[in-house]
Amino acid sequence: MLPTSIKIIKKLRKAGFKAYWAGGCVRDILIGRVPKDFDIVTDAKPDEIEEVLSHTIPVGKEFGVILTIQNGHQFEVATFRSDSGYSDGRRPDAVMFTDAEEDARRRDFTINGLFYDPIDDKILDFVNGQKDLEARLIRFIGDPHERIMEDHLRILRAVRFKNELNFQYSPSVFREVTEHAVLLKKVSSERIRDELNKLIVCDKKVQAFEDLLDTDILQNIMPELAETRGVAQPHEYHKEGDVWQHTMQCLGSLTKENSLNVHWAVLLHDIGKTKSFKLKERIRFDKHVEYSEQMARKILNRLKFPSADIARICWLIEHHMVMVPLTTMNVGRRRTWFLKPGFKELLEVFKSDIKGTDPQDYKLYDEIVELYKKDLKEMPKEPKPLLTGEEIMKILNIKPGKKIGEIKDQLKEMQLSKELKSKRQAKKWLQTL
Repeated sequence: MLPTSIKIIKKLRKAGFKAYWAGGCVRDILIGRVPKDFDIVTDAKPDEIEEVLSHTIPVGKEFGVILTIQNGHQFEVATFRSDSGYSDGRRPDAVMFTDAEEDARRRDFTINGLFYDPIDDKILDFVNGQKDLEARLIRFIGDPHERIMEDHLRILRAVRFKNELNFQYSPSVFREVTEHAVLLKKVSSERIRDELNKLIVCDKKVQAFEDLLDTDILQNIMPELAETRGVAQPHEYHKEGDVWQHTMQCLGSLTKENSLNVHWAVLLHDIGKTKSFKLKERIRFDKHVEYSEQMARKILNRLKFPSADIARICWLIEHHMVMVPLTTMNVGRRRTWFLKPGFKELLEVFKSDIKGTDPQDYKLYDEIVELYKKDLKEMPKEPKPLLTGEEIMKILNIKPGKKIGEIKDQLKEMQLSKELKSKRQAKKWLQTL
């Protein structure tokens, strides 16, 4: 990708235009990180960019942005611009094509306002971005209030960059972000979701969520989670503290090896404790699993998650307590669970739940892992059903209905436990019903 981006810049330069790398890729190079992509800025107008480069797509031509596909990689090539008015709190009402300095000053944070000329090996810094990189500071370019009013998502992006890069806020950033947090209610759910997806897997994710809470951002985008702070748990089982502290400790145990869905399931697995808190012989959370699943589904739908991800995350939450009865199930039913597509992730959620608890007890987890390995070695995948629903109906001379599903589940369990090994045995058993 890097050599191809340099070729694009050379083509633009050969055609008589200025062209530089811009924004995040420059920041990442300067702090020793590998850039994920290379955005390019130029004084060439959109029509001129299309003339110079092949395989272009006018994704945001009215804003001066052209996409080009070169050697299988996508590159965003944008004309230097300044913006005028942001009535929707996201997009400029009008753009004016201008020079590099004006383009830098319209951007969000100083560390994202740097340009780099890879041909002449020269950094263009009109916003003191290098100084803030050295000090590891997140600072808005110019007036923080103006930058936030231009795009309200910058409130959340400030928290993400601070924790993704392990930087600190300049005092004005923390103050302005907190003061304007309510504006995030005007931002589209999809944009908030995308920022949270990046934030929840970063190395400093626990501190990031603490920041979201401290700045009132969480109260405005996910109040259900914010409400877990201060919800007491029974001290004999949860010496780590309240529901919020438990959740953060669980979340902090996850790594980049864990899927995004596991991260979300862990974040929301106990959210229902806010509704199910009861003080009886001790603090209890009866039906907190059901509440958690229902509340998580509402949150994920609100954030416009894909339906498949919602289904998996909610399944993990709904069954995160299933480990307790798993060891007492018969072999067939246990293997039914082990062979479910999400069971490995369910184990990861269960392990994080233990890691987030003081005292930690891995006895049940270790027992299940051993059973899991043993059963999968003996039966690594789900076998083909011995009988179809149609065959069951024909043999028993019954119509479609709930009973067919129940019989199929019984047959499956007996097949997994190897009580039934052939179609003939299955038919014979069926005739005894």
